[in-house]
Amino acid sequence: MTETTTLPSGAMLIGGEWVSDSSGGQYEHVYPGDGKVNAVITMAGDAEVDRAVDAAWDGQRAWMAMAVDARRDALLALSDAVLRYSDELRYLSVQDFGVPISLSASHTEQAARWLRYYAGWVDKGTGQTAPVSMSNDINIIEREPYGVVGTIIPWNGPLHGGTMALAPALAAGNAVVVKPSELAPLAMLRLGEICLEAGLPPGLVNILPGGPDAGDALVRHRGVRKIHFTGSGAIARKITVAAAQNLTPVCTELGGKSANIVFADADLDQAVWLTAFMGPLGQSGQSCACGSRVFVQDEIYDEFSRRLVSYIEAAKVGDPFDPETIVGPVVTEAAANRIMGAITTAVEQRAGTLLTGGERLGGTLQDGFYIAPTVLGDVVRSAPIAIEETFGPVISLIRFSTEEEVVGLANDSDFGLVAYLQTHDLERAHRVARQLEAGTVWVNTYSDIAPTGPYGGYKQSGTGRLGGIEGLHEFQQVKTIRLAMGPLGVDRSH
Repeated sequence: MTETTTLPSGAMLIGGEWVSDSSGGQYEHVYPGDGKVNAVITMAGDAEVDRAVDAAWDGQRAWMAMAVDARRDALLALSDAVLRYSDELRYLSVQDFGVPISLSASHTEQAARWLRYYAGWVDKGTGQTAPVSMSNDINIIEREPYGVVGTIIPWNGPLHGGTMALAPALAAGNAVVVKPSELAPLAMLRLGEICLEAGLPPGLVNILPGGPDAGDALVRHRGVRKIHFTGSGAIARKITVAAAQNLTPVCTELGGKSANIVFADADLDQAVWLTAFMGPLGQSGQSCACGSRVFVQDEIYDEFSRRLVSYIEAAKVGDPFDPETIVGPVVTEAAANRIMGAITTAVEQRAGTLLTGGERLGGTLQDGFYIAPTVLGDVVRSAPIAIEETFGPVISLIRFSTEEEVVGLANDSDFGLVAYLQTHDLERAHRVARQLEAGTVWVNTYSDIAPTGPYGGYKQSGTGRLGGIEGLHEFQQVKTIRLAMGPLGVDRSH
């Protein structure tokens, strides 16, 4: 099933209106499942960014003029609407980047979950007071919105990833200009329309698909008071430099080369399942939380690798609209070529033994961008395949002997977004988790990125956090108000 997507009544959402004429031109969006154009996207240019920022300031003023209960209820209504349109959003997510429909429901559910959670913070954000030198004075410390926030969201799960920043930004009182990638704008365009239906003021949420030029214009715009970016480290460096022009603060959630440590006492069946889905199967490995470096203790290495390969080879790769499909395509032909290049180099350099996969799939899948889920065994620890983010259905198995050794191996990386730890030794779980240099450590479980807890990276995996109170504070700035309670020049300490 690859029928043409019907876009929501236009191309860009600016100030509550659909804008089809743009200085940014048009982009032919290709469905990864069959390599065919499924939509023509109008791209934002400088003029549209200007217009969207102006509209956002109007929307933000209208948002803050609403009673706090009304703002809370509007976000709750938006969460309900996302679930109401779940089937449509699931379909658009598949058309966006080829995620199997068997998995795309989780993106919709997560989006609704994050909106509902942060709706609960709208009427609970409180400031504080602090004592000052003149004890009768009142010193108020408040948290206020930035005003207009620009969010640049990734193509791999834009509905969930975009809402992770959108929900706290709105709850904190900001308006948002969202720039989805041109590779996956469809679900977010529909979400923008749903925002209006749920009662959010026009201009509060603006959706501007675009490429690097649109992102640069958004980052450099003087009317944007904060930037949140999810994507690669290379682009984050460019954004940080561009934002420095106006000293605009930047929060980032970047890539990873996450360690998945499997100790000999782990539940082997569960460890295989978690490794497969947090590795090459889930979203074809196109996830910042992909556990692509799998460290397996010597005692179980052979049995674990045998079971893992058997499990992965049994997973159905195919049409993302087939409910039985587990693994879909990668996002573009260019991505497929890059991933295959990394695999070929690893094999040619004898950086590891190819246990399964390592090929483009043909037959009925030859027109799409399909790569067989790939496992490399006994990978050389210093090889590029074990160090660089592949962002595809590829994992590396690496042996280890001791706890001390594997902690050092896991931390020997420029990245530090997440880590996985599989053991039934509770003391070891606590001990190792505290030593791992990662923003999140999942022990005996998968990467359920819950809105109740902060999510973000160490080292080159980003700055700042989304989720929890930390996520709300990411989109607030602090103000101190000092109220004198007596005439100046008089000792008011008594």
